[in-house]
Amino acid sequence: MKRITFKEIDTARKTLELEEEASLEEIKRAYRRLSKKYHPDSCHQQRVHCEEVIKKINWAYEIIMAYIRSYRYSFRKEEVQRNDPHYAIGRFYEGGIWGPGR
Repeated sequence: MKRITFKEIDTARKTLELEEEASLEEIKRAYRRLSKKYHPDSCHQQRVHCEEVIKKINWAYEIIMAYIRSYRYSFRKEEVQRNDPHYAIGRFYEGGIWGPGR
């Protein structure tokens, strides 16, 4: 498999109008929204333009999905807790350093 560069990922992200961080659901939603908007069958006035745009949208989605498929997720307890907002709230606000005094 060809190595995906940051430039390709960033271009794909911008093509799909995504922020610098996005969930899988947000990526799929952006892809569906843009595909519907620029689909050549619904784009009657500028069909050639829409055909080019939909090719870019499909390319961007494939690049991002390839990047996601190759990403390795950690299921270690420490990593899961670090990414859990409820863990951070409990640790720092409820009885932690900012919690109620004794």
